[in-house]
Amino acid sequence: MSVELRVPEVGESITEVQIGAWLKAEGDHIERDEPLVEIESDKATLELPAPVSGTLTKVLAKKGAIVKVGDLIAELTEGASLGVATKAPVKTAAVAASGPAAPAAPAKAVAKPAAAALPSSAAAPPRVMPAAARALADAGLASTEVHASGPGGRLLKEDVAAHVAQLGTKPPASISPLDRVESAAPADARGEEAVPMSPMRVRIAERLKEAQNNAALLTTFNEVDMSSVVALREELKEPFQERYGVKLGFMSFFVKATVDALMHFPQVNAEIRGREIVYKNYFDIGIAVGGGKGLVVPVLRNAERLSFAEIETAVTDFGARAKENRIQLEELYGGTFTISNGGVYGSLLSTPIVNPPQSAILGLHAIHKRPVAVNDEVVIRPMMYLAVTYDHRVIDGRESVTFLKHIKDLIERPTRMLLGL
Repeated sequence: MSVELRVPEVGESITEVQIGAWLKAEGDHIERDEPLVEIESDKATLELPAPVSGTLTKVLAKKGAIVKVGDLIAELTEGASLGVATKAPVKTAAVAASGPAAPAAPAKAVAKPAAAALPSSAAAPPRVMPAAARALADAGLASTEVHASGPGGRLLKEDVAAHVAQLGTKPPASISPLDRVESAAPADARGEEAVPMSPMRVRIAERLKEAQNNAALLTTFNEVDMSSVVALREELKEPFQERYGVKLGFMSFFVKATVDALMHFPQVNAEIRGREIVYKNYFDIGIAVGGGKGLVVPVLRNAERLSFAEIETAVTDFGARAKENRIQLEELYGGTFTISNGGVYGSLLSTPIVNPPQSAILGLHAIHKRPVAVNDEVVIRPMMYLAVTYDHRVIDGRESVTFLKHIKDLIERPTRMLLGL
């Protein structure tokens, strides 16, 4: 029986998505609830499972296609797939994509190198990336000898390395390095390639531009001496990990300090709705993390109720799942304030952009040892620059400066947070 696969509703206000990677190819056997295709919204990448067991008959929306909720993207045939009775192995995506299965080959043919299944020189030459061109030259290979796995049929350095490792290819002694470079280099090494923006990247661009256009953004800075937090973390990191199974990082200290500061300065936790300022009596803190598809901001709900261990566990989980594009849509909505840690990438100082409709964002930066004056003496301390970008329509300069100073004071005397002072 034929079954249609359509784009489901993936979240409030989301009307279209982009087709990501197909995890199965036409002709492949599928099991019910087995991941079939990735669909990318402006918030996250989701795996769409197979509704029935059977065969993927036809793919109607290729990778990269923009489709609307309810659109037909594939057809399935329910029931056992062809070849199951003979216990033939399930076809891989590369084999299935080439067309119908060929008659069984003699046993001798099976022993041929896997390179026989790769595209032949008769195929159109792939677009060779510069690093791949150098790898081809080193291995004495032509671009058509190697299977290109990159987006848009691009040949990557990793493709060449995998081919060399599989076949044990070595550069022929009779070919000079110059000859290999000339034969392997792409015809137009200065070419350009246009790649469609993902829905998530489009949405990020829209929201950041919206913040610049609509909000009166201003940034204030301060610096914090991290000595006390560093010492406390060093003292407690082993018992903390033994008890809670997670490392004690710096983020839990900043989340705790931020929530305390937001309680003292409610304007920073507010937002504008029309001609009203809405003050929120809860603290949902967004934590900006880098994901496989770009920056995402999952939210710590009711952060004021969370312990240090609960915060660290949640943040660690966010980071791991963001890299695998497994953050759920409901985890990305809302948020009253955001913390962005550019220091993990080495940023010394920056001006973060507010995540609308929020009114402020805290930027953390790299910790560097610097000479500072303490009690009229110059000492070396681990210092971090802090930045708060805020919407001046809601928050005055006095509130933003004292808000940031409040965070600084708590971080420099972290025992106050432990005692609720």
